[in-house]
Amino acid sequence: MTYLGIEIGGTKIQVVAGDRNGTFLERHRLAADRERGGAGIREQIASVLPGLIARHRPGAIGIGFGGPVDHETGLICCSHQVAGWHDFPLGDWVRGLSRLPVVVENDANVAALGEALLGAGKGYRHVFWINMGSGVGGGMVVDGRLYHGAKPGEAEIGHIRLDKSGILLEQRCSGWAVDGRIRAAVKEPGVAEGPLVRAVRAQSPAGGEARHLGAAARAGDPLALSILEEVADDLGFALSHAVQLFHPDIVVVGGGLSLVGEPLREAMARALPKYVMDSFRPGPLVALAGLGEDSVPAGALALADGWLSRASA
Repeated sequence: MTYLGIEIGGTKIQVVAGDRNGTFLERHRLAADRERGGAGIREQIASVLPGLIARHRPGAIGIGFGGPVDHETGLICCSHQVAGWHDFPLGDWVRGLSRLPVVVENDANVAALGEALLGAGKGYRHVFWINMGSGVGGGMVVDGRLYHGAKPGEAEIGHIRLDKSGILLEQRCSGWAVDGRIRAAVKEPGVAEGPLVRAVRAQSPAGGEARHLGAAARAGDPLALSILEEVADDLGFALSHAVQLFHPDIVVVGGGLSLVGEPLREAMARALPKYVMDSFRPGPLVALAGLGEDSVPAGALALADGWLSRASA
Protein backbone atom coordinates (compact mmCIF):
# COMPACT_ATOMS: atom_id res chain seq x y z
CA MET A 1 0.00 0.00 0.00
CA THR A 2 1.20 3.50 -0.88
CA TYR A 3 0.54 6.55 1.29
CA LEU A 4 1.18 10.28 1.17
CA GLY A 5 3.03 12.05 3.97
CA ILE A 6 3.01 15.82 4.47
CA GLU A 7 5.31 17.86 6.71
CA ILE A 8 4.26 21.46 7.41
CA GLY A 9 6.97 23.28 9.33
CA GLY A 10 8.05 26.83 10.00
CA THR A 11 10.69 26.85 7.26
CA LYS A 12 10.03 23.89 4.97
CA ILE A 13 7.22 21.85 3.49
CA GLN A 14 7.67 18.24 2.39
CA VAL A 15 5.13 16.15 0.50
CA VAL A 16 6.10 12.54 -0.17
CA ALA A 17 4.64 9.36 -1.57
CA GLY A 18 5.91 6.14 -0.02
CA ASP A 19 5.19 3.02 2.00
CA ARG A 20 4.85 2.10 5.66
CA ASN A 21 8.59 1.32 5.86
CA GLY A 22 9.49 4.91 5.10
CA THR A 23 10.61 4.23 1.53
CA PHE A 24 9.96 7.33 -0.57
CA LEU A 25 8.75 6.90 -4.13
CA GLU A 26 8.53 10.63 -4.81
CA ARG A 27 9.35 13.73 -2.79
CA HIS A 28 8.60 17.44 -3.11
CA ARG A 29 10.54 19.74 -0.77
CA LEU A 30 9.45 23.40 -0.71
CA ALA A 31 10.52 26.46 1.25
CA ALA A 32 7.56 27.58 3.38
CA ASP A 33 5.93 30.71 1.96
CA ARG A 34 6.09 32.52 5.31
CA GLU A 35 5.23 35.95 3.86
CA ARG A 36 1.87 34.69 2.61
CA GLY A 37 1.33 32.65 5.76
CA GLY A 38 -0.99 29.67 5.97
CA ALA A 39 -2.80 30.54 2.75
CA GLY A 40 0.45 30.55 0.78
CA ILE A 41 1.53 27.21 2.25
CA ARG A 42 -1.84 25.68 1.42
CA GLU A 43 -1.42 26.80 -2.19
CA GLN A 44 1.99 25.12 -2.26
CA ILE A 45 0.50 21.84 -1.02
CA ALA A 46 -2.44 22.04 -3.40
CA SER A 47 -0.06 22.50 -6.34
CA VAL A 48 1.61 19.09 -5.87
CA LEU A 49 -1.11 16.93 -4.27
CA PRO A 50 -3.20 16.06 -7.36
CA GLY A 51 -0.22 14.84 -9.34
CA LEU A 52 1.04 12.66 -6.50
CA ILE A 53 -2.41 11.13 -6.04
CA ALA A 54 -2.76 10.39 -9.77
CA ARG A 55 0.69 8.79 -10.01
CA HIS A 56 0.68 6.74 -6.80
CA ARG A 57 -2.99 6.12 -5.86
CA PRO A 58 -2.40 6.31 -2.09
CA GLY A 59 -4.68 4.70 0.50
CA ALA A 60 -4.49 7.53 3.05
CA ILE A 61 -2.62 10.72 3.93
CA GLY A 62 -0.68 11.45 7.13
CA ILE A 63 0.23 15.02 8.10
CA GLY A 64 2.69 16.40 10.63
CA PHE A 65 1.90 20.05 11.44
CA GLY A 66 4.21 22.45 13.28
CA GLY A 67 1.89 23.49 16.10
CA PRO A 68 -0.86 22.30 18.46
CA VAL A 69 -3.41 20.06 16.73
CA ASP A 70 -6.66 18.34 17.67
CA HIS A 71 -5.62 14.90 16.41
CA GLU A 72 -9.19 13.61 16.49
CA THR A 73 -10.57 16.23 14.08
CA GLY A 74 -7.51 17.59 12.28
CA LEU A 75 -8.31 21.12 13.51
CA ILE A 76 -5.24 23.32 13.91
CA CYS A 77 -5.10 25.30 17.13
CA CYS A 78 -2.42 27.70 15.88
CA SER A 79 1.12 27.97 14.58
CA HIS A 80 3.72 29.71 16.71
CA GLN A 81 5.86 30.33 13.62
CA VAL A 82 3.54 31.20 10.71
CA ALA A 83 0.35 33.30 10.67
CA GLY A 84 -2.87 32.13 9.06
CA TRP A 85 -3.43 28.77 10.77
CA HIS A 86 -5.57 29.69 13.77
CA ASP A 87 -8.54 27.28 14.05
CA PHE A 88 -7.99 26.06 10.49
CA PRO A 89 -9.66 22.67 9.66
CA LEU A 90 -6.60 21.17 7.97
CA GLY A 91 -7.91 17.60 7.98
CA ASP A 92 -11.17 18.59 6.29
CA TRP A 93 -9.33 20.79 3.80
CA VAL A 94 -6.97 18.00 2.66
CA ARG A 95 -9.83 15.49 2.58
CA GLY A 96 -11.71 17.86 0.28
CA LEU A 97 -8.72 18.11 -2.05
CA SER A 98 -7.85 14.43 -2.08
CA ARG A 99 -11.07 12.48 -1.39
CA LEU A 100 -8.92 10.25 0.85
CA PRO A 101 -8.75 9.45 4.58
CA VAL A 102 -6.54 12.04 6.33
CA VAL A 103 -4.99 11.98 9.80
CA VAL A 104 -3.28 15.06 11.29
CA GLU A 105 -0.85 15.21 14.20
CA ASN A 106 1.62 17.67 15.65
CA ASP A 107 4.88 17.35 13.70
CA ALA A 108 6.92 16.43 16.78
CA ASN A 109 4.50 13.55 17.44
CA VAL A 110 4.84 12.40 13.85
CA ALA A 111 8.64 12.56 14.03
CA ALA A 112 8.55 10.63 17.31
CA LEU A 113 6.49 7.93 15.62
CA GLY A 114 8.86 7.78 12.66
CA GLU A 115 11.93 7.44 14.87
CA ALA A 116 10.26 4.89 17.17
CA LEU A 117 9.16 2.62 14.32
CA LEU A 118 11.84 3.22 11.71
CA GLY A 119 14.73 5.18 13.18
CA ALA A 120 16.96 5.46 16.25
CA GLY A 121 14.17 4.35 18.61
CA LYS A 122 13.37 1.13 16.76
CA GLY A 123 13.34 -1.80 19.19
CA TYR A 124 12.66 0.34 22.28
CA ARG A 125 9.28 0.35 24.05
CA HIS A 126 9.37 3.91 25.43
CA VAL A 127 10.75 6.54 23.08
CA PHE A 128 10.90 10.28 23.79
CA TRP A 129 11.62 12.65 20.91
CA ILE A 130 12.92 16.21 21.13
CA ASN A 131 13.15 18.41 18.06
CA MET A 132 15.22 21.59 17.87
CA GLY A 133 14.36 23.49 14.72
CA SER A 134 12.50 26.76 14.24
CA GLY A 135 10.91 25.79 17.56
CA VAL A 136 11.43 23.05 20.14
CA GLY A 137 8.92 20.19 20.23
CA GLY A 138 8.55 16.80 21.84
CA GLY A 139 6.70 13.52 21.40
CA MET A 140 6.33 10.24 23.25
CA VAL A 141 5.72 6.78 21.78
CA VAL A 142 4.87 3.77 23.94
CA ASP A 143 4.79 0.28 22.39
CA GLY A 144 4.59 1.75 18.90
CA ARG A 145 1.65 4.07 19.68
CA LEU A 146 1.68 7.81 20.24
CA TYR A 147 1.01 9.07 23.75
CA HIS A 148 -1.85 11.58 23.73
CA GLY A 149 -2.62 13.95 26.55
CA ALA A 150 -5.62 16.22 26.90
CA LYS A 151 -6.26 18.31 23.78
CA PRO A 152 -4.73 20.29 22.19
CA GLY A 153 -1.28 19.79 23.73
CA GLU A 154 1.03 16.84 23.88
CA ALA A 155 4.64 16.58 25.08
CA GLU A 156 5.31 20.30 24.60
CA ILE A 157 8.79 20.26 26.09
CA GLY A 158 9.72 23.48 24.30
CA HIS A 159 7.38 25.35 26.66
CA ILE A 160 8.96 24.06 29.87
CA ARG A 161 10.14 27.03 31.90
CA LEU A 162 13.81 27.03 32.77
CA ASP A 163 13.28 29.35 35.75
CA LYS A 164 10.49 31.16 37.58
CA SER A 165 10.93 34.28 35.45
CA GLY A 166 9.28 32.38 32.60
CA ILE A 167 12.20 31.73 30.23
CA LEU A 168 11.14 28.88 27.95
CA LEU A 169 13.38 26.13 26.64
CA GLU A 170 12.35 27.19 23.11
CA GLN A 171 13.67 30.69 23.79
CA ARG A 172 17.08 29.24 24.60
CA CYS A 173 17.47 26.12 22.46
CA SER A 174 15.57 26.54 19.19
CA GLY A 175 17.78 26.88 16.13
CA TRP A 176 17.01 30.59 15.95
CA ALA A 177 17.81 31.08 19.64
CA VAL A 178 21.19 29.36 19.29
CA ASP A 179 21.93 31.44 16.19
CA GLY A 180 21.29 34.52 18.35
CA ARG A 181 23.56 33.24 21.12
CA ILE A 182 26.37 32.77 18.64
CA ARG A 183 25.92 36.21 17.04
CA ALA A 184 26.00 37.85 20.47
CA ALA A 185 29.08 35.88 21.57
CA VAL A 186 31.01 36.74 18.42
CA LYS A 187 30.38 40.47 19.03
CA GLU A 188 31.66 40.39 22.63
CA PRO A 189 34.61 42.75 23.14
CA GLY A 190 37.90 40.89 23.17
CA VAL A 191 36.50 37.59 21.95
CA ALA A 192 39.31 35.29 20.86
CA GLU A 193 39.38 34.57 17.14
CA GLY A 194 38.85 30.88 16.51
CA PRO A 195 37.04 28.67 13.99
CA LEU A 196 33.55 29.76 15.10
CA VAL A 197 34.32 33.48 15.06
CA ARG A 198 35.97 33.24 11.65
CA ALA A 199 33.12 31.22 10.16
CA VAL A 200 30.43 33.57 11.45
CA ARG A 201 32.25 36.72 10.38
CA ALA A 202 32.82 35.29 6.90
CA GLN A 203 29.18 34.45 6.24
CA SER A 204 26.62 36.83 4.77
CA PRO A 205 23.81 37.47 5.45
CA ALA A 206 23.32 36.73 9.15
CA GLY A 207 21.30 33.64 10.06
CA GLY A 208 21.91 29.94 10.52
CA GLU A 209 25.09 30.46 12.54
CA ALA A 210 24.49 27.23 14.47
CA ARG A 211 25.56 25.26 11.40
CA HIS A 212 29.17 26.22 12.21
CA LEU A 213 28.98 24.98 15.81
CA GLY A 214 29.71 21.30 15.23
CA ALA A 215 32.85 21.76 13.15
CA ALA A 216 34.17 24.41 15.52
CA ALA A 217 33.51 22.20 18.55
CA ARG A 218 35.25 19.23 16.91
CA ALA A 219 38.23 21.53 16.28
CA GLY A 220 38.37 22.28 20.01
CA ASP A 221 37.25 25.92 19.73
CA PRO A 222 36.70 27.10 23.35
CA LEU A 223 33.87 29.49 22.35
CA ALA A 224 31.99 26.79 20.44
CA LEU A 225 32.44 24.30 23.27
CA SER A 226 31.21 26.84 25.82
CA ILE A 227 28.04 27.62 23.83
CA LEU A 228 27.45 23.91 23.22
CA GLU A 229 27.73 23.14 26.94
CA GLU A 230 25.26 25.92 27.78
CA VAL A 231 22.74 24.65 25.22
CA ALA A 232 23.17 21.02 26.35
CA ASP A 233 22.75 22.00 30.00
CA ASP A 234 19.45 23.74 29.27
CA LEU A 235 18.31 20.71 27.28
CA GLY A 236 19.39 18.33 30.02
CA PHE A 237 17.45 20.28 32.64
CA ALA A 238 14.28 20.32 30.52
CA LEU A 239 14.59 16.64 29.55
CA SER A 240 14.96 15.63 33.21
CA HIS A 241 11.27 16.53 33.62
CA ALA A 242 10.32 14.14 30.82
CA VAL A 243 12.56 11.42 32.28
CA GLN A 244 11.08 11.71 35.75
CA LEU A 245 7.51 11.73 34.41
CA PHE A 246 7.67 9.22 31.52
CA HIS A 247 10.87 7.16 32.09
CA PRO A 248 11.73 6.67 28.42
CA ASP A 249 14.25 4.02 27.39
CA ILE A 250 15.77 6.41 24.86
CA VAL A 251 15.69 10.13 24.02
CA VAL A 252 16.03 10.76 20.29
CA VAL A 253 17.32 14.19 19.27
CA GLY A 254 16.32 15.69 15.93
CA GLY A 255 15.69 18.90 14.03
CA GLY A 256 18.08 21.26 12.34
CA LEU A 257 20.17 21.86 15.46
CA SER A 258 20.79 18.12 15.80
CA LEU A 259 22.93 18.40 12.64
CA VAL A 260 25.63 19.73 14.99
CA GLY A 261 25.98 15.99 15.51
CA GLU A 262 27.97 13.99 18.02
CA PRO A 263 29.33 16.97 20.00
CA LEU A 264 25.74 17.98 20.87
CA ARG A 265 24.64 14.42 21.65
CA GLU A 266 27.64 13.84 23.92
CA ALA A 267 27.08 17.11 25.77
CA MET A 268 23.39 16.30 26.30
CA ALA A 269 24.23 12.79 27.53
CA ARG A 270 26.60 14.32 30.10
CA ALA A 271 24.16 17.03 31.20
CA LEU A 272 20.98 14.98 31.64
CA PRO A 273 22.06 12.78 34.60
CA LYS A 274 22.91 15.88 36.67
CA TYR A 275 19.21 16.73 36.86
CA VAL A 276 17.75 13.23 37.28
CA MET A 277 17.15 11.88 40.77
CA ASP A 278 19.72 9.37 42.00
CA SER A 279 17.50 6.29 41.75
CA PHE A 280 16.81 6.96 38.04
CA ARG A 281 20.44 7.40 36.98
CA PRO A 282 22.07 7.06 34.54
CA GLY A 283 18.77 7.71 32.77
CA PRO A 284 17.86 6.95 29.17
CA LEU A 285 20.15 6.62 26.21
CA VAL A 286 20.53 9.79 24.16
CA ALA A 287 20.72 9.25 20.39
CA LEU A 288 20.70 11.38 17.27
CA ALA A 289 17.76 10.92 14.90
CA GLY A 290 18.26 7.89 12.70
CA LEU A 291 16.13 9.32 9.90
CA GLY A 292 17.77 12.75 9.85
CA GLU A 293 15.51 15.31 8.20
CA ASP A 294 13.12 12.57 7.09
CA SER A 295 11.73 11.88 10.58
CA VAL A 296 8.49 13.79 9.94
CA PRO A 297 7.65 12.66 6.37
CA ALA A 298 8.56 9.02 7.16
CA GLY A 299 6.52 9.24 10.35
CA ALA A 300 3.61 10.69 8.40
CA LEU A 301 3.60 7.61 6.14
CA ALA A 302 3.60 5.35 9.22
CA LEU A 303 0.83 7.48 10.74
CA ALA A 304 -1.36 7.02 7.66
CA ASP A 305 -0.69 3.28 7.62
CA GLY A 306 -1.52 2.90 11.32
CA TRP A 307 -4.75 4.88 10.96
CA LEU A 308 -5.87 2.86 7.95
CA SER A 309 -4.99 -0.44 9.67
CA ARG A 310 -7.06 0.46 12.74
CA ALA A 311 -9.96 1.70 10.62
CA SER A 312 -9.98 -1.59 8.69
CA ALA A 313 -9.76 -3.82 11.77
